[in-house]
Amino acid sequence: MLSHSVSALTAIFVLSAPLVCAAAPVAEFPSKPLRMVVPGVPGSPPDLRGRLVGQKLSEALHQPVVIDNRPGANGALAALEAARASPDGHTLFMGNISSNALNELLNPGQPSRPARELIPVTRVSAGPLIVVVHPSVPAVSLQQLVALAKASPGRLTYTSWGKGSLTQLFGELLKGAAGIEIVEIPYKSTAAGIPDLLAGQVAIGLDFPAVVGPHVKSGKLVPLTVTSVERLPMLPDIPTIAEAGFPGMEAMAWQGLFVPPGTPEAVIRRLHREVAQILAQPDIRGQIINTGSEVGGDSPEEFAAFIRAEVAKWGKVIQERGIRSD
Repeated sequence: MLSHSVSALTAIFVLSAPLVCAAAPVAEFPSKPLRMVVPGVPGSPPDLRGRLVGQKLSEALHQPVVIDNRPGANGALAALEAARASPDGHTLFMGNISSNALNELLNPGQPSRPARELIPVTRVSAGPLIVVVHPSVPAVSLQQLVALAKASPGRLTYTSWGKGSLTQLFGELLKGAAGIEIVEIPYKSTAAGIPDLLAGQVAIGLDFPAVVGPHVKSGKLVPLTVTSVERLPMLPDIPTIAEAGFPGMEAMAWQGLFVPPGTPEAVIRRLHREVAQILAQPDIRGQIINTGSEVGGDSPEEFAAFIRAEVAKWGKVIQERGIRSD
């Protein structure tokens, strides 16, 4: 069971994102190559976003941006590496919902909490999940799926990316809100459950638009809802979670840029300005939107507030459903 209340954890996050940091006067920045620590293997969502932004940032700052992949422990190892780096702006961290929001909620007793020390710069992107079913499942809407699940409790299964992942948390959120019992089938990574889903061995799929979109368009999977506030330009016929009858259940897998504690505010503002301009470029916007994600660029204060809201929302789900990372 969790040893801290949601409100206490939320308070920690509220107090742990200072934007004005005590530091020596800012020297010429940047004065050497930058390192971007990424909590994932090459080809993972944070890695792809890091490389997309890093290439353009290198051009803007006239310094190389080197990607440092540090997978493991749901992002905790990479967060620790970034938090311990020199606070001069030359180390960046491409964090995400797991590394910078869910980890501490799922492991409240851990002695080291580096992610809480990292300073938000800007959100880079945020992508929803699509709820799909195998065509053998007699449901073409989320309400029909809920009715089917109520008629046969515990019979329907759904894919997840593993314990403590956004997909598991959304599954638990849906179970609680709809009063249904569906069974999680955890897989080791994003898209790993797609073969079983396509074969009909798992009834319900929860995954990114870029992963299930091609199977939706081919008719191999039936889309029920997308967990975003607005419909996706790439799949405009799929209703949002609110339109499907469950407002307030939006779920977004996001990535964002952070810097070590103590980084001067002037450097933070410079990085935000450069990255926001990069994200506003038509080719970069197009690449992000074409994956089914929203484009970021919000201010450090807005990003910090967004993270606090995410911690409060998912902390409540984790506590109410008794979820542990185990």
